[in-house]
Amino acid sequence: MLRTRSDLEALQAECRKAHDPGLVTVTLCAGTGCRACGSLAVGEKLAGAIASNGFQGKVRLKRTGCHGFCERGPLVVLQPSGVFYQRVQPKHVDDILRKTIGEGALIDELLYVDPSSGSTIVKESEIPFYKKQKRVIFGMNGFIDPEEIRDYLRLGGYSGFARALSEMDGEAIIGEILRSGLRGRGGAGFPTGRKWDVCRKARGDIKYVVCNADEGDPGAFMDRSLLEGNPHRVIEGMLIGALAVGAQRGYIYVRHEYPLAVKHVAGAIAQARELGLLGENILGTGFSFDVKINRGGGAFVCGEESALILSIQGETGLPYQRPPYPAEAGLWGKPTLINNVETWAAASIIVTEGADWFNRIGTETSKGTKVFSLVGKINNTGLIEVPMGITIREVLFDIGGGIPEGHRFKAVQTGGPSGGTILVDEKGAPIRADMPAGGAAEHAVLPESLLDLPIDYESLTGAGSMMGSGGMIVMDETSCMVDVARYFLTFLTEESCGKCLPCREGIRQMLAILDRITSGRGQEGDIELLEELGGTVAETSLCALGGTAPNPLLSTIRYFRHEYVAHIRDKRCPAGVCRALLTFSIDPRACTGCGVCARECPSGAIRTRAPAPGESAPKLREGRLLHRVDPTACTKCGACFEACKFQAVSKE
Repeated sequence: MLRTRSDLEALQAECRKAHDPGLVTVTLCAGTGCRACGSLAVGEKLAGAIASNGFQGKVRLKRTGCHGFCERGPLVVLQPSGVFYQRVQPKHVDDILRKTIGEGALIDELLYVDPSSGSTIVKESEIPFYKKQKRVIFGMNGFIDPEEIRDYLRLGGYSGFARALSEMDGEAIIGEILRSGLRGRGGAGFPTGRKWDVCRKARGDIKYVVCNADEGDPGAFMDRSLLEGNPHRVIEGMLIGALAVGAQRGYIYVRHEYPLAVKHVAGAIAQARELGLLGENILGTGFSFDVKINRGGGAFVCGEESALILSIQGETGLPYQRPPYPAEAGLWGKPTLINNVETWAAASIIVTEGADWFNRIGTETSKGTKVFSLVGKINNTGLIEVPMGITIREVLFDIGGGIPEGHRFKAVQTGGPSGGTILVDEKGAPIRADMPAGGAAEHAVLPESLLDLPIDYESLTGAGSMMGSGGMIVMDETSCMVDVARYFLTFLTEESCGKCLPCREGIRQMLAILDRITSGRGQEGDIELLEELGGTVAETSLCALGGTAPNPLLSTIRYFRHEYVAHIRDKRCPAGVCRALLTFSIDPRACTGCGVCARECPSGAIRTRAPAPGESAPKLREGRLLHRVDPTACTKCGACFEACKFQAVSKE
């Protein structure tokens, strides 16, 4: 049990001393992504081989959180050399120990080869995916075991909290956060220090802090990876926030679908309690604070803070009208400070390293770094952390490695399924009444013409998008933008809580129109009707889910209106996605007569015929007949297109 700050510093020194720098450390990514690729089996093989092959006392195995490069997992990085091995399997373990660690030789098949240059890269830091990143929030993820608090202490963990506890009062802590320029990483980008100050000044003997880890955006996994890989960083941030505003209890509201994150956070809370970093009279200062985990049931709307509050209280998670705002009256009517996972982590770093250190990163008005999950039609999918101000082009092509299979970039969607502009007041509350109808609030899907846009709050807001929590979905020329809008509205229809009429019925009606358009039954005036409905839903919905729900729809109309026109007037999907608008045909010049398409067709729409007089069929094999698609029988399922190995089947 740590009783003073000196006890904590002594334990940190003991942890550093116990970490023998002479040992080779094999860091194995054991985040959810790499686990799905088989990293646990690799870890078992490594542990057994180290113990039985003479490497005991020479090599240490460390199972870490997410390294970010999920597309290449399982990942193994040897420290301190930085040798990076990708897609490691149990069969490679003996060679890693014997050849690389024992003999200093590299295993070529496990090294990363840059697709653009063809060059082989040995060290993690030299791989383009990592080179332009600045891993501040996730900096420890590749170096610590998230289930061992001593690893976090070894690297200076809880030093920021100790500094705040012994050297600063609430006003000084908030002043440091304000000077850092930190803005909320959960969506609107409101200055974090100002929200903390409102809560500190709110009347009440009982106050709470809440970590919003209800990460529900499709393709987003930033919060999950941080909680899995470095839960103590988040807990330390919450301790600092509680000290600043005078809170006694904290809650981490995490999705039920994140079992590994829950396990690691629960373990971290127990370890911190055991050392006296949570509980009563922390480090002998009289400050008491503890944390409890609340598991959400998977409702997307519970990411909205008023719905989250009711869910923690054991009630149905439905948004409610504000004011009062949570900073003044939240959980059980008491002042409640709510931030998302990344914001809490950043706060702990700021107090540890200092505001001046943090605000040297980023732009004039957008300080620090931002974590994104980079997914979709991109070569390098994974988790990235970049300095504010980097351009979309740099993220997609330098870090992301460009678009697969030579396709052309088309658009990137930021800010989650309802990404778009949200204006806020000084307490962080949305002000939808000030959104210009038909203006900036419409845009959430950014086209190719905005590739050189800097990623910061002002630039994204000016373009009509938003930073959001950090989802970034990339689309190429094979993506139908009408279908993209339909996908997001389908998601939001299912996730709407149904409490307010504009959201409940408005999203459903917009989706019905999109269903009609993509099925070939679109009518003149549908585009204008969608724009009118979208504006109404945005301006009149109760919470931000409905208020921003139309943004993907309206932005695709703004930038890709011609695709909507093609669907409605020409009954054609330019990207070849909407099957009801497709026509399948077989090119006689490419058909070999193999018959695979006919065997795969579930409706018997593939017919045979002999070549017409003078018709060229150079690939038709002797004794076979050409194939054709009978449009009256075709159900447009696409089975023939997928089955043909000779690219003879086309869709238009």
